[in-house]
Amino acid sequence: MKDEFTLTPQILLSGYAQGIFPMAESRDDPEVFWVDPRHRGIFPLDGFHISRSLARRLRKEDYEIRINGDFEAVLNGCADRDETWINPTIHALYMSLNAMDRAHSLEVWMEGELAGGVYGVTLGRAFFGESMFSYRRDASKIALAYLVDHLVQTGFTLFDTQFITPHLASLGAVEIPRKAYQALLREALREGAFFNVEGVDHSAAGVLQRNGQTS
Repeated sequence: MKDEFTLTPQILLSGYAQGIFPMAESRDDPEVFWVDPRHRGIFPLDGFHISRSLARRLRKEDYEIRINGDFEAVLNGCADRDETWINPTIHALYMSLNAMDRAHSLEVWMEGELAGGVYGVTLGRAFFGESMFSYRRDASKIALAYLVDHLVQTGFTLFDTQFITPHLASLGAVEIPRKAYQALLREALREGAFFNVEGVDHSAAGVLQRNGQTS
C-alpha cells in the first residue's frame, strides 16, 4: 500500500516493530510503500556458512572492519546500481535513524578506501538488514561474516534479511513463514541490545573460531 502520510523516523521504527518495512519503486519515485512478505528471509545467527574459500579470504586480513565509519557512503553504495528502491525520502530517513543510533553500517575498507558494506536498523535485539554492496571482490561476503559475528557478540537474536536470494541462501540464510517471523520478532523486542559498543572482537581468527572453524 502506498504511504499517504509523511514518514518520520519514529513511524519507520513503528513499522519495523510490526514486522513491515518501507520500499520505493525506484530512485525517481517519490512515493514509499510498506512491505509485509508472506515469507521472510532471516540469517540464523548460529548458521552462517563460511566456505573454505571465504575462510581463506578472511585469514588474509588485508582489510579493516569499521562500524559507522561512513554510513552515508554505505547508503550511497547500496543505491549505486541500475535499479534501486532507495529514493531521496528513504535516504533522508535512514540518515536520521543513523543520527538517532538506530541505523548502522558495518564496512570493509581496503587500502584506505571503502570496499563494501551492509547497513540496517536496530530495534530491541533485532537487526533489520536493509542492503549491502561491494566495490571489491568478496567485500560483501566479508561484511556479512563480520556482521553475523558482531550481532552474536553484542547480544542480538534476530537478523532479518527481508527477502532471500541464492547468494544469501548460499551463506546460510533461510526463508520462514510470516507467522514464525512474527514470533521471533516479538521475542527479540522483549529486551534491548546495543550495536555500536566498545570491545567487540573484529579479528578473523575470532570470527572463524566462533563459527566453529579451528583450522
